Amino acid sequence: MKTILYIVWALFVAAAIFSLVYAARRTKRQSQQMAAWPKAQATVTGSATRWIGGTGGSSRNLRYYPTYQFTDPRGTLFMGKSEISTVEQPAPGSLIEVAYNPVNPNESLQVSSEPRTVMGCLIAFFAVFAVVSFWFIGVFPLG
Repeated sequence: MKTILYIVWALFVAAAIFSLVYAARRTKRQSQQMAAWPKAQATVTGSATRWIGGTGGSSRNLRYYPTYQFTDPRGTLFMGKSEISTVEQPAPGSLIEVAYNPVNPNESLQVSSEPRTVMGCLIAFFAVFAVVSFWFIGVFPLG
């Protein structure tokens, strides 16, 4: 029976590692792109909302994704939606920094260190969870 638990544990750890590596590569790729892209001050025009959570008995939370507009050096107006959510609804008219693709300014991303911070926390959490769950399987009384 413990063999089955260890197999399930190994599959979970493999899936978590795969997901974390995929997310870390995506975050790194976006950071490298944004480093080369020009930056602009964007004006928040509103926000898109989305419910997150609500699984496993947890409560659902409403998250806000700012929508914004900015101008390039030629004065052309572009719009975008942030991939970074906030708990509080952003105030229309407030400023955020965005990086935009100079070849296609319709492709823009909000500048923030939050994704890297979240990745660091997730890696630490899953590492501790994997060690604790491995230990728990070893001491779990079966039989």
